[in-house]
Amino acid sequence: MKALLDKYRKYWARIALGAAVLVVFLLHIADDEGGPLRWSFIDQMESIAYDTRLIFSMPRGRDDRLVIIDIDEKSLQAEGRWPWSRARVAAMVEQLFAKYKVALVGFDVVFAEPDDSSGLKVLERLAANELKGVAQFGERLAQLKPQLDNDAIYGTTLAKYPVILGYFFNEAASGATVAKVGALPQPTFVKGSFAGKRIDFRVAAGYGANLAGLQQAAAGAGHFNPWLDPDGVVRRVPMLYEYEGAHYEALSLAMARTYLREREIMPRFEPVPWGARNYSGLEWLQVGRQLIPVDQHIQALVPYRGRQGSFPYVSATDVINGTADPAIVKEGVIALVGTTAAGLLDLRATPVQKAYPGVEVHANLVASILDGRMLQMPAYTKGAEFVFVLIFGLVMVLVMPLLSPFAVTAATLVLLWAYVFLNLAIWKYAQLVLPVASGLLMMLTMFVLNMSYGYFVETRGKRQLTGLFGQYVPPELVDEMARDPEKYSLEAESREMTVLFSDVRGFTTISEGLPPKQLADLMNQLLTPMTHIIHDNRGTIDKYMGDAIMAFWGAPLPDRDHARHALTSALQMIARLKDINAEFGKKGWPEIKIGVGLNTGAMNVGNMGSSFRMAYTVMGDSVNLGSRLEGLTKNYGVYVIVSEFTRKAVPDYEYRELDVVRVKGKDKPVGIYEPLGPAGSLSKATQDELKVYKQALKYYRAQEWDMAELQFLNLAKSSSSPYLYKMYAERIAHYRASPPGKDWDGAFTFTTK
Repeated sequence: MKALLDKYRKYWARIALGAAVLVVFLLHIADDEGGPLRWSFIDQMESIAYDTRLIFSMPRGRDDRLVIIDIDEKSLQAEGRWPWSRARVAAMVEQLFAKYKVALVGFDVVFAEPDDSSGLKVLERLAANELKGVAQFGERLAQLKPQLDNDAIYGTTLAKYPVILGYFFNEAASGATVAKVGALPQPTFVKGSFAGKRIDFRVAAGYGANLAGLQQAAAGAGHFNPWLDPDGVVRRVPMLYEYEGAHYEALSLAMARTYLREREIMPRFEPVPWGARNYSGLEWLQVGRQLIPVDQHIQALVPYRGRQGSFPYVSATDVINGTADPAIVKEGVIALVGTTAAGLLDLRATPVQKAYPGVEVHANLVASILDGRMLQMPAYTKGAEFVFVLIFGLVMVLVMPLLSPFAVTAATLVLLWAYVFLNLAIWKYAQLVLPVASGLLMMLTMFVLNMSYGYFVETRGKRQLTGLFGQYVPPELVDEMARDPEKYSLEAESREMTVLFSDVRGFTTISEGLPPKQLADLMNQLLTPMTHIIHDNRGTIDKYMGDAIMAFWGAPLPDRDHARHALTSALQMIARLKDINAEFGKKGWPEIKIGVGLNTGAMNVGNMGSSFRMAYTVMGDSVNLGSRLEGLTKNYGVYVIVSEFTRKAVPDYEYRELDVVRVKGKDKPVGIYEPLGPAGSLSKATQDELKVYKQALKYYRAQEWDMAELQFLNLAKSSSSPYLYKMYAERIAHYRASPPGKDWDGAFTFTTK
């Protein structure tokens, strides 16, 4: 015993280090509310470990009980762009039930706005005004109205069959206003149902729901909100969402409940386990005989069956036209209407696939609810994780210092294997998800401490900076940074910076027309000179995203003129494109057009990512706005768009104001401008054109439509670049039909990216 104590005294430093490591990991586990003791990289590793276990345990194979009615590219080409006429959607529903005899239809889309595509509103306005005295017109309109009221047609069809509509909730940032559109269904649990229970529901501040008439006609509705983990991956879906004290069921839950012909959902509570802080005891939602396990936020883990295609897909146009395969769309199946078309933006990052149709997420949940095949991750798993880490950690703290290096390696491998084996056994046989990353990382950290027992010497000077920043900035800046390397690091910080996004227009068409080798050569010969321009203007390349470039100015080297350097780069890129296209033309390659967006503002910059891959990048609302501006270039027919903040930062340039807009995801409007050149460089003709244009904008924002339209049409006739003026003329025609209201602030709202 004394000899053993002497050994422990000899290795007290290693034991103390091991104990410190164990305490750090235990504090991480105990801090389950995202506090300062919570290590995000361990959570990231846990997500990866969860995904790995899920992928290896998936049943795979195809489940033919559900069929996905896909609003795919084929359907969009055949039926036109979405949204379609409600009469066409009604015809699809009618076909599904009357011809194919499906059991249930669910919609992973929302019908929030009236369908005016038939022209009924125009005819009614004529009847009330210009043709008010024409009795025959009014009589004929009354006869035709039932055939032209697409929403009424669709509502009548919904009332005949078991159809579950979809809608979505929005959570508000602090102080933000969230829209409330459409009519919510009756809540699954009315306000006060969980009074006295400490349950951490996801809480919504607004919603986008279906038209009231459609909602009343449908058999029910469910929200299709997935929950994005911090890495942007969909692993779980809230089964209940709270809004104004009431609680609303998910689309998958509503469909499963309706299919099982159950009217109610029963919450199942269990006693609070020891050590489960803030645990409500709500572990399951019961639908008939089926139990749906939920976590502390009343979310269910999505039990993915496999990659995309785990359920049969049928093009929506084939259903409408009655040509769908009756062996797939058959009697008794559950039909779920959604989209895989990239342009409709319902592709999600999931553990099994980076671009996975959102509709198939719900299909997985519906199928698993019906099967009772659901993974469980209740709040008390944190307590189990704490106990496992404590036991394995104490073994390593007390045993590892006494062993030889070979024995330490062997013992660590055995403990790692035992930890993983135990975790997988619980996953497989109890369908219980126990965290695994913290325990594995704790043991690996202790192994490194025991084997190395020291500190790694950090590289200094220019070599360090080259390793950190050489892939982002040109060598000249690295040399400049090497003069005082202590000033620079990869740690995240907030700075005033300018970001640039550049993207090739029509790249899909270009890529489809070239062999892979030629396409790679084309992109190399395009991106190389563009990169040189950015580097020559002291810019930092953030990343290449296929045909797109993201760059920023102001980090890692501070740059007082970051906005000017970014603007200069943008204009030089457009100018250089002329030479590039001339070279491409000689090779028979297509002409390239690009759009560039610039924004200046506060951004978070630093090394960000996962423990497997990090990148020196920028994040924040200002970055997102820059990306949105690049996407708007095609809407306004220009090559470069800068925000009002970049314009303010570079005042000695001439600009053409394009618009005041609200981009998707932002409530506050922002002015956008096209840079025309340095001050004093514009011709008199261009200056005169800008004067007329500014006056036209004043008329437009004052809602003096006739004067504004006249000015814009005259500009379109006389200008060599009439696209913008024609766009405003078309917008005025729209506002005449649908006035924006007296309180309109002149901003145009974009609902897509």
